[in-house]
Order: sequence, then C-alpha cells, then structure tokens
Amino acid sequence: MILGGFLPRTVGGRWTVALVATLACGGDDVQAPPNDDGEPVAAGCQDAMLPASSALYRVCFPASWNGDLVVYAHGYVSADDPLSIPDDRVEGQSVAQIVNGLGYAYATTSYRANGLVADLAVDDVAHLADEVRRRFRPDPSRIYVVGVSEGGLVAALAAERRADRFDGAVASCGPVGDFEGQIDYFGDFRVVFDYYFPGVIPGDPLDVPDAVRAQWASTYVPAVAAALQADIPAALQLLAVTGAPTDPQDLLSAGATVIDVLWYDVFALGDARERLGGQPYDNIGRVYQGSLDDDALNAGVARVAADPAARAELGRFETTGLLTMPLATLHTTGDPIVPVAQSARYADKVAAAGAASSLESGTVSRYGHCAFERAELLDAFGAVVGRVTAAARLD
Repeated sequence: MILGGFLPRTVGGRWTVALVATLACGGDDVQAPPNDDGEPVAAGCQDAMLPASSALYRVCFPASWNGDLVVYAHGYVSADDPLSIPDDRVEGQSVAQIVNGLGYAYATTSYRANGLVADLAVDDVAHLADEVRRRFRPDPSRIYVVGVSEGGLVAALAAERRADRFDGAVASCGPVGDFEGQIDYFGDFRVVFDYYFPGVIPGDPLDVPDAVRAQWASTYVPAVAAALQADIPAALQLLAVTGAPTDPQDLLSAGATVIDVLWYDVFALGDARERLGGQPYDNIGRVYQGSLDDDALNAGVARVAADPAARAELGRFETTGLLTMPLATLHTTGDPIVPVAQSARYADKVAAAGAASSLESGTVSRYGHCAFERAELLDAFGAVVGRVTAAARLD
C-alpha cells in the first residue's frame, strides 16, 4: 500500500492482561445456529463483492466469536492501482489476525475505487456493516469502525454520518480536522520546493506531466534526492517554511519527508483535481514564513488560484465534530504526511459542537506517518470499547 496506507514501524509491543481482557469483552461467545435467513457464522475468511457499489470485501470470523465486529477502513491507494482487498500489517501480523485473535469478527473493503474517495468510502463501510448483518447469523451485537490515514477520515466521517450503523470508532493519523488545510499543505510543499529547486520536477501543482508519474521512482526520486544533497540550506528552509517534520535521530529522514510529501502532490493532487472537477489548491494571499528571506520567498513563489467550485467540493470531506458515539483519535507528533495539528483541529470542532465527552485524543511522540506500535493502537481501541460497553450497561 502507498504511503498513507497502514505503514507502522515494526517495533516490539506487548499487551497487558487487563487490556486484552477489556478488548475481548464484547458480547457473550456466540454459537451460531443454522438460520434460513443467512449463513451460520463459521471460523475463517470469505471474500465477495458489495452489491451496492461493487467494492470488494473480506469478512473473517474467529473460532470463538465474542459477538462484535470491527470494520477496518484502509488508507490512500493510488488511483491507478487495481482494486484489491487490503492486507495491512502491524509488527508483521495482519490486522485481520490481530482483530480475530481478540475474539472480534473482522471486515474490510477495497472501497469502490482508489484515490480520493473518503466521502464514498463512508457509504462503502456502512454497506459492509449491512452486508455482514444480511449474510451471517447471528447479527453482530456491536460494530466498530477503525481507520488509518485516509481511512482515519473515513472512520471519523462514518461516526458522524452513519451513527445508525456503528457503535464506536477509532480514527488514526487521518486528515480529520481540516481537509482543505490538508490539500493546501500538499500544494504549499510543492510550490515552495519549486522555489528552492526550480526545474527538478517538471510541471507544477496545476500540471504534472504523465511522464513524471510514470518515471517518478526511477528518475525523479533520485533527482530530488540529489538536489537536496546539493543544497542542504535550501532543503532546511523548505522544511522550516512548510513545517514538515523530520526525525531528529535520523538525518536521512529529511530526504524521506520531502520525497514522501511530494509523492502526494504528483499523484494525489492530480487525482483530486479530476474527482473535484477543478483545482482545489489555493495559496493566493498566503504569507510564507520561516525562510532566510521571507520577502524574496513571498515575491517569488508561484501563486495558484483554486477553482471556486472545486474548492467548495472539499466540503464533502470535511468533518463537523458532531459526535453521538465514542471516538478516539491517535496521531504521531512527527507525522510528515498528515500533520498532527489535524487531530487538534478536530478536537476543537468536537468541543465547539458540544460533544467533547465523546472524543478521546491521543498522540505518540514519534516520527512517521501511522508509525504506531500495536499496543498503542489497542489502547485507543480499548478506550472506545470500554466506553461503549459501559454505556450499554447503563441502558
């Protein structure tokens, strides 16, 4: 999966006995009787296609099911890649195995398309929850939606827009607070890069030649790396102006940050233009700061005016903060792809909507996009499960 998918570092994590007990405390273990209205639950995985959207999906049941279901929303995949069912991993173990190992059923979908599809993916994960209820007996007692990166946005939007389908949600490393700001972050990075390193990447945010995408890994990644190495002061100013983080313990992380963020300009912004019917990025009037000569930078950087209709279409991907179920966010402080400020902005939205009691925000002091240890993810999920379970006991 492309960056923006689930790419945590392989770092040893250990669960506590109490945490595992919390996560496993769904409904009572279910022994599914035969039922003419659906298939009896059986251990193992099945792949099929969602009738509503033709998205691919997979459902996996453990040998001893606690009665609850986790729907997993994957991260960004290049629009040109073929549709496939995600097989994301944490510390070498598939997400499906981790979820089933805790006693939960697991379901995931390719979504109906790749690229910028978070708005449509909300419907796909809701349809997936419906499909599990339709196909299998007994029905899940509770359904949780868990997502990473673009899937983190899908999870947050599903919690807000499909509260009738889900009982709780976890949104990790996603652009949940300000999607317009996320688009501008990618666009700003490109125009500031071009200011310091003109001509290294042909085209601009408005026009990326097909040849650049076709030869990105073979030609332009080495070209960018060489340019950065040849002018380290300019590279440092690029990072300072855009606010893109690096790993202070890894000097090579600066180059990785630049190349990874530029990938999204080259591939994802073009896809966004096509899906939104125009250019969504805008930097007219923006004042850039943090360089050695801000006046020269602001006078010389390329200015891009968004197409108003395309800019307005970004509202399809904006959260509201209107939560009626427990939701946890998790973010690394040094995320170069989706800045950690996205989680803080979402917390502000939720507070403004009067739903602060529904949100738990967590951060991990680490460099990397979705660079979580397994125990950190389980802590966030366990917090949501605990709150859902406690609320059910009060009803």
